[in-house]
Amino acid sequence: MRSKSSAMAQIIVKAVALVVLLHGVFQSVVCREVTVPAGPLYRVAGFPVSLPCAVSSYEGSRTQEFEWFLYRDDSGGRQMGVISTRDPGFPYTPFVSRVRNGEVRVERDSGDRIRLVMHRLRTEDQGKYECYTPSTDSTYQGTYSASVIVKVIPDTLQISNLRSLTGQPARGETGEETDIISIDKMLEVVPGRLYQKRYDDGEIKLEKRSVEGGQDLYVMKMRGVRPEDRGSYYCEASQWILDPDRSWQKIAQRKLDIGNLTVNELGEVTLQIGAPLVLTCEVQGLSSNINYGLLVQWLVSDNIRGREVEVSRMSPGGVVSWGDELSQGRGSLEKVSDGRYSLKLFSVQPADSGIYRCAVSVYNPDSSLDPTTAPIYSQHSQGVTVNLRTKDVSVTAAAELPRGPLLKRGSTITLICNVTVKTTGPAQAQVQWVRTPIPKPVLKKGQSPSSELSMPDPPVPVTPELIATLRHDGVAQSLSNSSEVSVDRVSVNTYRLRVHVARPEDQGLYTCRAHAWGQDPHGAWYDTGVKAESYAVTVYLYARAEDMLLIPLVVGVASALFVGILIISTVTCCFMRRLARQRAQK
Repeated sequence: MRSKSSAMAQIIVKAVALVVLLHGVFQSVVCREVTVPAGPLYRVAGFPVSLPCAVSSYEGSRTQEFEWFLYRDDSGGRQMGVISTRDPGFPYTPFVSRVRNGEVRVERDSGDRIRLVMHRLRTEDQGKYECYTPSTDSTYQGTYSASVIVKVIPDTLQISNLRSLTGQPARGETGEETDIISIDKMLEVVPGRLYQKRYDDGEIKLEKRSVEGGQDLYVMKMRGVRPEDRGSYYCEASQWILDPDRSWQKIAQRKLDIGNLTVNELGEVTLQIGAPLVLTCEVQGLSSNINYGLLVQWLVSDNIRGREVEVSRMSPGGVVSWGDELSQGRGSLEKVSDGRYSLKLFSVQPADSGIYRCAVSVYNPDSSLDPTTAPIYSQHSQGVTVNLRTKDVSVTAAAELPRGPLLKRGSTITLICNVTVKTTGPAQAQVQWVRTPIPKPVLKKGQSPSSELSMPDPPVPVTPELIATLRHDGVAQSLSNSSEVSVDRVSVNTYRLRVHVARPEDQGLYTCRAHAWGQDPHGAWYDTGVKAESYAVTVYLYARAEDMLLIPLVVGVASALFVGILIISTVTCCFMRRLARQRAQK
C-alpha cells in the first residue's frame, strides 16, 4: 500500500514539474523582445546613419511607441534623450533643434519596426544608443530595450579630377542620370544596364592606375562617342563597410561634376521620377569692363500652381534664396562662370514638372538694391518644358461604419476606410479623415412644424473639418479639437479611425481621403498627386437610457411643483377671504 502511495506521489510531483516547465516555456514564448543591429557600427561623420529597432512578442496595440537614448562616451554613463514617437518634448537640449528641423527623426517601417535616422552624423554623436519600448503588456516580462554602440570615424573620402570636359551646355540644358560603368564594393567592374553591349564590344573601359601619394586613379574610356552620349558627366565614389551581421553598408559617398560633353539645346525634356534636373542660364551682351549687379531668378509655371512662381534666386551679392517650397532643400543654384548660372534639382518629383524660365535683372554697380530700386534692364528667357514620366497609378477609397450597438454619447465611434492603390513598384497610401456637420433642416415661410421639413435654399456652404491623418510613413496626426481620436492601419488596405468618448459635436458626415505615394529609384517617397475620396458616412449619436429617464423625471417634478403651488394658492386665497368676511361682520 505504501509503495502505491509513494508511486502516486512521484507521479504527482512529475506532473507538477511538467506543468511548471511548460509554463516557463510558454512564458519564454510570449516575452517581449526588442532588437537592434549587432555592434559596434562604424559610421562616417557628416553622413547619414540609420539604426533600426523592432519589438516582438508583445501585447496591446499593433502600433508600438519607441524612445531612443544616447550614452555618450564622455558622459560618464549619463543618459540623454534623443527622440520619442510619443512625446515631442522628449529630446534633450543638444537634439531639440536637430529634431525640430528633421535632421534627427524616426521613420516607421510598420507598427512595431522603426528606424532612427540622423541626416548628418557628428563626432559627439558617438556612444551607445538604447532603443526603449514602453510596456503595453499585462505583465512586465521580457526585454524592453536594446543597445548598440556607434563609432564615428573621420571623413577621409576625397575625390578630384585631373581633366574636365570642355563642352559648354546650352541655356536650358537638362539630363537624366544613367550609370555607365563602376567598380563595386567587391572590386568587380560592372557596366550599366544600357551600356552592357558597348562594354562587351570594348567600346567602354574602366582602368585603375596607381599615382604618387598612395592615391588611386580611375580612368573611364569611351570609344566611338554617339549623339546620345551628350550631357553632364559625374564621378561618384562610395565607401563601404562590413557590419558585424555580415551585411555591407554604404557609410560615405561623394559626387564630382566633371563637365559637359557637348552642347545640348532643349526646348522640352521628359525625365524619370528621381532623375536630376539641370538648367543653365547664360547672360550675354554685357560689358566685361563694368561690374553690373545681376539678379538671377528661376521661375516655373504649370496648371497645378496656376501662376508663375519663383523657384530660386541669386542676389547680386551671391546670396541664394528659395521661393518655391516644393524645391527648397532639394537643389542648388550656382554661378558656374561669368554670365553662367546653373539650377540643379537633385531628384525631381511630379510636382517639379512645368515650364521653367530664367529671369535676369541688371542693376547699376552702385545701386542700393532695396525693394524700391528699379533695374536698368530685365530679360526673360524662353521656357523649357519639363515633363515627368509618371507611373500609371490608381487609388480607391471606401468608408464604412461597422455594424454594432447603437452609438450613444460616451461611446467609441469606429470607422473603417478600405484603400486600394494600384501601380508598379512600391506604393503607400496617406489617409485623411474629415467631418462635415449634419445639415440642420429649416422651416420655410408659412410652413408649420408638423409639416415636412426642407433644406435651406440655397444651402449654406460648410467647410469640412480635418480630424486625423495617417501619413505614408506610418506617423499618425490627430487634429481634432473636440474628443480624443486615434487612427491606425489595421491591415494592408484597411485604415481605422476611432473617436473615443464621443460627444454630440462628434456627429456628422465622415469621409476618408486617400493620397497615393510612390518611391523613386533613390528610395525617397513622393506624392504622386493621385487621390480619391470616399462617399460620406453619417454618424448619429442616440440618447442614452439615463438621458431618456431624465425627461419624465423633469416633467414629473415640474408637474408636482405646479400642483403644489396651485393647492397652496387656492387654500391661501380662501383663508384670506374668510378672514376678511369675519372682520367685516364685527
